[in-house]
Amino acid sequence: MPTFFLSRLLSALFVLFGVTCLVFLLLHLVPGDPVEVMLGESAQPADREALRQALGLDRPLLVQFLDYFERLLRGDLGVSLHSQRPIVDLILERFPATLELALAALVVAVVIAFPLGVLAAVRKDTPWDYSAMSVSLFGVSMPNFWLGPVLILIFSVWLGWLPVSGRDEPTSIILPAITLGTALAAVLSRMVRAALLEVLGEDFVRTARAKGLSERRVIWRHALRNALLPVVTILGLQLGVLLGGAVITEIVFSWPGLGQLTIEAIQTRDYPVVQACVLLISVGYVLVNTLTDLVYAWLDPRVRLGEGG
Repeated sequence: MPTFFLSRLLSALFVLFGVTCLVFLLLHLVPGDPVEVMLGESAQPADREALRQALGLDRPLLVQFLDYFERLLRGDLGVSLHSQRPIVDLILERFPATLELALAALVVAVVIAFPLGVLAAVRKDTPWDYSAMSVSLFGVSMPNFWLGPVLILIFSVWLGWLPVSGRDEPTSIILPAITLGTALAAVLSRMVRAALLEVLGEDFVRTARAKGLSERRVIWRHALRNALLPVVTILGLQLGVLLGGAVITEIVFSWPGLGQLTIEAIQTRDYPVVQACVLLISVGYVLVNTLTDLVYAWLDPRVRLGEGG
């Protein structure tokens, strides 16, 4: 187990270092000058040069990267070029909204996926099965940037039941959570169906039925509990996807989270803020994946034994 843990930890660190390098290079090589964005096109060349020197943008790219990486190791994310505020403060303001949206979307996905998956497995090769999997396929096929405006049009504009955008009202979370959780629900429902079908053929399920237990108790109390391992694994891996997918959803619904902060920073060429946001999302994704691998290895010794072999 220690060897397995060390290998996963080293892999996570390597991925994070690669993401840091890639984001830094891509942001500094794309067209656009943050100094011109901040001062405007009518600014004098001397003013531009003075601001560029003050921000350290006149130094070689390698020097800027080494300085950024050194500060990153100290836990210093830097200062925003646009607002001149510490990036940590900006992230602390926006992160709760993103976390709230991700957790709400996760709840929506679980509430939709488990009944659909169980229904499809219990009624295999029936119209119920085909209908449930069609709904799942429809959920996978709908991109967030299309589903979000459709939900706004129906439930906000036509029916007037829910707010169009923002985070001012308690019900503002409903439409963004449904938009973000639908795709995950589609993936989870298929996994629940596949895992449950495999378990339903086991001896302990037949034994439970032979004892006279009701079909509902056999499914929900015995079969589903033993089918949860692969489902929980997929669920853990998808948590990082929720954080990344929240970018589009937050823009559609003007949700004041990390996704919207990232887009605003990209538009103003605020390199440190973009780097910090992408790095934070990447860290969350990598950590969730690593923890999922460790939990899976702890629950199933064959995983770590195969790793050692």
